[in-house]
Amino acid sequence: MEQTLLLNASYEPLKVVHWQKAVTLWCQGKVEVISVYDREIRAVSVSFKLPSIIRLLRYIKIKRRFDYVPFSRANIYARDDHRCQYCATIFPTAELTFDHVVPVAQGGRKDWENIVTCCVACNRCKGGRTPSEAGMHLLRAPRRPASAPATAIKIEVRLRKAPDSWRDYLYWNAELDGS
Repeated sequence: MEQTLLLNASYEPLKVVHWQKAVTLWCQGKVEVISVYDREIRAVSVSFKLPSIIRLLRYIKIKRRFDYVPFSRANIYARDDHRCQYCATIFPTAELTFDHVVPVAQGGRKDWENIVTCCVACNRCKGGRTPSEAGMHLLRAPRRPASAPATAIKIEVRLRKAPDSWRDYLYWNAELDGS
């Protein structure tokens, strides 16, 4: 089903919502419809076109922390470029795991500075030991990334599938489908 771009009152893109949520917000009088799809929704007594872009009637202030990177498996793999930090081989996501540099049993924590991308073979070889105990070396020391690499990938993928009607409202420095 079609998705709807939700804009702030200032026309700043906020997020993408399901068309049903967009219709609900419109019926509640919280948004105005800026653009519609060709597709029509029909009920017993009313019919209308699906909203493509809606804009909030009241401005909402967004608190954004651009330096915050969520600690997640996807962001760990992206930080390490999907490369095992022990054997330096690049793997598909399905063939990766993560490794505690200092094992939990030895007081290692689950955080940016102690988790690295690892292939299954190297993870088994290292086991519950530190890299030095296992005779293995890290390509680079783990650290907290300055920006969210996985988020940038998600935005780019979504923009490539964005309807033409959204293009005037997206302020990204990424090239949309070169059509």
